[in-house]
Amino acid sequence: MAKTFLIIALFAAFVSRTEPVRLKVAAVQFRSSFNVPDNLKRINAILEQLADQGVGVAAFPECALTGYHTGEVMEPSGQAVLDAEEEIRLTCQKKKIGAVVGSIYRIDGRTYDAAVVFNSRGELVERYGKVMLAGEKWAVPGNHIALFELEGILSTVIICHDERYPELVRLPAMAGAQVVYYISHEAGMEKERKLAGYRAQMMARAVENDVFVVAANAPGNIQDNSGSHGQSRVIANDGNILQEGSFYGDDVLVETLVIKPRESEWLAKGLKGLLADWWAEGVEFMKRNQHRKLQ
Repeated sequence: MAKTFLIIALFAAFVSRTEPVRLKVAAVQFRSSFNVPDNLKRINAILEQLADQGVGVAAFPECALTGYHTGEVMEPSGQAVLDAEEEIRLTCQKKKIGAVVGSIYRIDGRTYDAAVVFNSRGELVERYGKVMLAGEKWAVPGNHIALFELEGILSTVIICHDERYPELVRLPAMAGAQVVYYISHEAGMEKERKLAGYRAQMMARAVENDVFVVAANAPGNIQDNSGSHGQSRVIANDGNILQEGSFYGDDVLVETLVIKPRESEWLAKGLKGLLADWWAEGVEFMKRNQHRKLQ
């Protein structure tokens, strides 16, 4: 218990700034193909355009770099994806922009449904594997909860089905995260009954944890209502939607978040009461495992 309070105190010191931070973010509603070079070319072009607009971080949907496969096998080779990610890293470094990009990661015969995060210095700050899979036959579950600094703000990232598990946001928030990047390729318009739930879940994650959410979802296909369903969002830390995309468009939502300093007491308040030990164990577990590499 004492160790956990020390961990939280350290992160409280990190966020004990006295002035708000203004972070210009973009949720990119990106339509992937299964052609990695083509996806890469378009991602880099969007990053360059957004950097010229002063955007600090741009988020792209789940599997934006590779296309989202529903079959048994994810086709691109691991090296091809790593080479493409290196090009994105160089763009981030050159244009001074951070990026959260849906990708995959292959190692030792295993494939992860992944998010790769680069800062504006071109440094890899997180490679996160989707923890709660949604039936992807080609993927294995990730092995850690994300917590990282991106453009001066403690942040986390979750992928699609992860949103149904509040602890994946609650624990990083208890440790100081103030921005959640949510990247997804949700069900298509043929399952319209699911849309209200998708919308409600990330609004809830925002308000219950006092965090901003940058949600990049893939658009739907107007020809047959397949694919995903768009509606990428930027959500304020009070749960209200600041911007929301269309169902079928290749939209780019740009918003400046004003992230106020958070009182250090907020970081520890969840450790009081009936669930104190359980929450403390959760924060300690996250901190112990957060730097694990996907392997």
